[in-house]
Amino acid sequence: MSTDAVGPLLVVSAHAGDFVWRAAGAIALAAERGDRAKVVCLSYGERGESARAWREGKGLDEIKALRRGEAEAAAAELGAEIEFLDAGDYPLRETPELVDRLVRIYREVEPSVVLTHTLADPYNGDHPAAARMAMQARVLAQAIGYEAPGEPLGAPPVFFFEPHQPEQCEFKPDVLLDITPVFERKRKAMECLPAQVHMWEYYTDLAKRRGVQLKRNAGPNLGLPHETMAEAYVRVYPQTTGVLA
Repeated sequence: MSTDAVGPLLVVSAHAGDFVWRAAGAIALAAERGDRAKVVCLSYGERGESARAWREGKGLDEIKALRRGEAEAAAAELGAEIEFLDAGDYPLRETPELVDRLVRIYREVEPSVVLTHTLADPYNGDHPAAARMAMQARVLAQAIGYEAPGEPLGAPPVFFFEPHQPEQCEFKPDVLLDITPVFERKRKAMECLPAQVHMWEYYTDLAKRRGVQLKRNAGPNLGLPHETMAEAYVRVYPQTTGVLA
C-alpha cells in the first residue's frame, strides 16, 4: 500500500464501527490525497456491538439510528463517503443478494485499493463473512458476463486490516502504513463512537506499537518522527512491480 497511490479506496466493513478502529488512518490519508474514499457498512452492529445501548433500554430501531449517526460523523471526520446496507448482524448472513449489491458498488466506485476484514476470526463470525463477500464480489465484478451496470473491474489489491485479537485470527502483517500525519483525525473519528468508548485507548495504543514496528522496519536514518503512528495490514494478492523495493 503506497501513500502516493492515486485512485478510489473502498472499505467493506461488517459493522458501523469496524472501519474506524482498523482503517481510519488509511481512509484519512486517501481523502487528504484527494482520492475518493468510500466505506460500505454491511450492518449497523446493532445486536452484537451495541451492548451499552441495550443496557440503557434502547430499542432496535433506536440503536440502529444511533450507530448510523455515529458512523456518519466518523466518516465525515475522515473525509469519506459512507453507505449502509442494513443487512443485520449477529449473524451477518451471506446471501447472493448482498454479494450482488457489493458487485454493483465495486463497478460504480472502481476502487484502486480494497480494505476489509480477515478471513479468520473465532471471536466474531460477522467479520470473516464480510471478508468472504467482499472478495467474492471483487471476483464477480471482474467478470465481463456478470449482469451489473458499469465496466468489468480490474484487479485492485486487497488488504486485510488488523482484527482485535490478531494472534487468534491468523494475522501476520506484511504492510505497516504510516498514519502519523492523520492520526489526530483518526482519534477524533474514534471519539465519534461513544457506543464503544472502551476501544478508544486500545486503538491509540495499538497505533503507537505499530508505529514502533514501522520505524524499526524502515531503518534508522529516514527521519521518521519520534511518535510515529501506524496501521497494520496483510496484502492478499501478490504485488506486481518492475522494481524490487
